[in-house]
Amino acid sequence: MSAATTPGHAPHYFVPAPSRHPVMASIGLFMVILGAGQWINGHGWGAYFVLFGLLWWAFVLKQWFGDAIRESEGGLYSDRIDVSYRWSMSWFIFSEVMFFGAFFGALYWARIHSVPSLGSLENALLWPDFKAFWPSSVPGTTGAPAGTVEPFAVMGPWPIPTINTALLLTSGVTLTIAHHALIAGQRSKTILWMWITVILGATFLGFQAYEYMHAYKDLNLKLNSGVYGSTFYMLTGFHGFHVCVGALMLLFITLRLHKGHFTPQRHFGFEGAAWYWHFVDVVWLGLYVVVYWL
Repeated sequence: MSAATTPGHAPHYFVPAPSRHPVMASIGLFMVILGAGQWINGHGWGAYFVLFGLLWWAFVLKQWFGDAIRESEGGLYSDRIDVSYRWSMSWFIFSEVMFFGAFFGALYWARIHSVPSLGSLENALLWPDFKAFWPSSVPGTTGAPAGTVEPFAVMGPWPIPTINTALLLTSGVTLTIAHHALIAGQRSKTILWMWITVILGATFLGFQAYEYMHAYKDLNLKLNSGVYGSTFYMLTGFHGFHVCVGALMLLFITLRLHKGHFTPQRHFGFEGAAWYWHFVDVVWLGLYVVVYWL
């Protein structure tokens, strides 16, 4: 269908040619799952299988996105494709909202229902030494009278979480400036502010890595430190992973800007990455308040 299209004129609805990419990506994911299962069960070769599967998967994604970029830059995408991409990205972000909503819900349930219930009179005979304190570790007591959870200290909002909040909020501003510069046709200005945004995201990840080392070594805060440790690392860890993905998106968009991609009228690749980054910012604000302050 695309071959019959006059150069420079997008078809009403572009239908891509048969592709090997879905099958190849599935093979890579299969190797990751198989390797992870064997690795967990004590087979050393599983770790290498996981690494090989991830590299395979990354290579396939590079080719797949490369084809999509060439189709877009070749003028094959009409307004209908633009709308479909916008809906797809919207539903993807909605799924991410539900993903984080599940973890925020687990934290809420543990704090408001589970811990108070375990410390109620109804459970006093079953667990007489339990103290219903959140985050299950206060001076002189522990949420694990049987000693299953080692004593730990909690992570406060100062200074790294607050610095990271400032970094993400600033990155949202710099990204918005870059977007307005792109709409105004100021490519060099757009590239400058995009690089600043990428650097801010990378700095956030660096501070979070340092925070994790501090939590593990100095606070003895681990993933198995009761429900506080598990919810802390699940929420902040998955958010950090999303920041990494978002920073990679912005990096690739910046490299495409260097190549002359995107115009003031058509630049959904830029907008989709910006939507994702602003979503990551909003999630961090909720996380910063609920996890570090409350």
